[in-house]
Amino acid sequence: MTHDETPTVWSSGQGDLRKKPVAAAPAKSLSAREQTIYLHRDSKGRGGKSVSLIKGLVLTEADMTVLAKQLKQACGSGGTVKDGVIEIQGDHRERIAEVLKKLGYKVKLAGG
Repeated sequence: MTHDETPTVWSSGQGDLRKKPVAAAPAKSLSAREQTIYLHRDSKGRGGKSVSLIKGLVLTEADMTVLAKQLKQACGSGGTVKDGVIEIQGDHRERIAEVLKKLGYKVKLAGG
Protein backbone atom coordinates (compact mmCIF):
# COMPACT_ATOMS: atom_id res chain seq x y z
CA MET A 1 0.00 0.00 0.00
CA THR A 2 1.13 3.47 -0.77
CA HIS A 3 1.09 6.30 1.73
CA ASP A 4 -1.96 7.84 0.00
CA GLU A 5 -4.04 4.67 0.55
CA THR A 6 -3.40 4.50 4.31
CA PRO A 7 -4.62 7.64 6.08
CA THR A 8 -2.96 8.79 9.26
CA VAL A 9 -5.12 7.96 12.28
CA TRP A 10 -3.04 9.53 15.03
CA SER A 11 -0.72 12.51 15.13
CA SER A 12 1.32 13.77 18.07
CA GLY A 13 0.27 17.32 17.25
CA GLN A 14 -3.44 16.72 16.64
CA GLY A 15 -4.19 13.51 18.54
CA ASP A 16 -6.75 11.01 17.23
CA LEU A 17 -7.67 12.06 13.69
CA ARG A 18 -10.55 9.55 13.47
CA LYS A 19 -12.68 11.59 15.87
CA LYS A 20 -15.05 14.07 14.32
CA PRO A 21 -14.19 17.68 15.02
CA VAL A 22 -16.57 19.38 17.45
CA ALA A 23 -18.56 22.11 15.75
CA ALA A 24 -17.85 25.51 17.20
CA ALA A 25 -20.70 27.59 18.55
CA PRO A 26 -21.85 30.30 16.17
CA ALA A 27 -20.48 33.78 16.80
CA LYS A 28 -23.94 35.32 16.54
CA SER A 29 -27.39 33.95 17.35
CA LEU A 30 -30.17 33.89 14.78
CA SER A 31 -33.46 35.46 15.79
CA ALA A 32 -36.24 33.17 16.98
CA ARG A 33 -38.34 33.78 13.86
CA GLU A 34 -35.51 32.58 11.59
CA GLN A 35 -35.15 29.18 13.27
CA THR A 36 -37.01 25.89 13.17
CA ILE A 37 -36.46 23.79 16.27
CA TYR A 38 -36.91 20.02 16.43
CA LEU A 39 -38.03 18.34 19.67
CA HIS A 40 -37.00 14.71 20.13
CA ARG A 41 -37.53 12.17 22.89
CA ASP A 42 -34.66 9.80 23.62
CA SER A 43 -33.81 7.17 26.22
CA LYS A 44 -30.80 5.41 24.72
CA GLY A 45 -27.88 5.10 27.10
CA ARG A 46 -29.82 6.60 29.99
CA GLY A 47 -31.00 3.52 31.83
CA GLY A 48 -34.45 3.65 30.25
CA LYS A 49 -35.15 7.19 31.46
CA SER A 50 -36.40 9.51 28.78
CA VAL A 51 -35.11 12.99 28.01
CA SER A 52 -36.43 15.70 25.72
CA LEU A 53 -33.87 16.91 23.19
CA ILE A 54 -34.06 20.36 21.60
CA LYS A 55 -32.07 20.32 18.34
CA GLY A 56 -31.48 22.72 15.47
CA LEU A 57 -30.66 25.79 17.54
CA VAL A 58 -28.35 28.41 16.09
CA LEU A 59 -27.43 30.24 19.29
CA THR A 60 -24.26 31.31 21.03
CA GLU A 61 -23.26 29.31 24.10
CA ALA A 62 -24.48 32.06 26.43
CA ASP A 63 -27.87 32.34 24.71
CA MET A 64 -28.29 28.56 24.69
CA THR A 65 -27.56 28.40 28.43
CA VAL A 66 -30.15 31.11 29.13
CA LEU A 67 -32.77 29.31 27.00
CA ALA A 68 -31.99 25.99 28.70
CA LYS A 69 -32.52 27.61 32.10
CA GLN A 70 -35.91 29.00 31.00
CA LEU A 71 -37.01 25.59 29.71
CA LYS A 72 -35.85 23.76 32.85
CA GLN A 73 -37.81 26.20 35.03
CA ALA A 74 -40.93 25.87 32.85
CA CYS A 75 -40.77 22.06 33.09
CA GLY A 76 -39.71 21.90 36.73
CA SER A 77 -36.95 19.53 35.73
CA GLY A 78 -33.20 19.30 35.37
CA GLY A 79 -31.22 19.37 32.18
CA THR A 80 -28.02 20.36 30.43
CA VAL A 81 -26.51 21.67 27.20
CA LYS A 82 -24.29 19.21 25.32
CA ASP A 83 -22.78 19.71 21.85
CA GLY A 84 -25.32 22.32 20.80
CA VAL A 85 -28.32 20.26 21.99
CA ILE A 86 -30.42 21.11 25.04
CA GLU A 87 -31.40 18.04 27.10
CA ILE A 88 -34.31 18.29 29.55
CA GLN A 89 -34.94 15.34 31.87
CA GLY A 90 -38.29 13.64 31.23
CA ASP A 91 -40.74 13.78 28.34
CA HIS A 92 -41.82 17.43 28.35
CA ARG A 93 -42.03 18.01 24.61
CA GLU A 94 -45.52 19.56 24.64
CA ARG A 95 -44.68 22.03 27.41
CA ILE A 96 -41.34 22.89 25.76
CA ALA A 97 -43.13 23.44 22.42
CA GLU A 98 -45.55 25.90 24.08
CA VAL A 99 -42.72 27.90 25.66
CA LEU A 100 -40.70 28.01 22.44
CA LYS A 101 -43.72 29.08 20.38
CA LYS A 102 -44.36 31.94 22.83
CA LEU A 103 -40.74 33.00 22.30
CA GLY A 104 -41.31 33.07 18.53
CA TYR A 105 -39.62 29.82 17.40
CA LYS A 106 -41.09 27.46 14.82
CA VAL A 107 -41.32 24.08 16.53
CA LYS A 108 -41.62 20.58 15.06
CA LEU A 109 -42.05 17.39 17.10
CA ALA A 110 -39.76 14.65 15.80
CA GLY A 111 -39.22 11.05 16.82
CA GLY A 112 -41.38 8.84 19.05
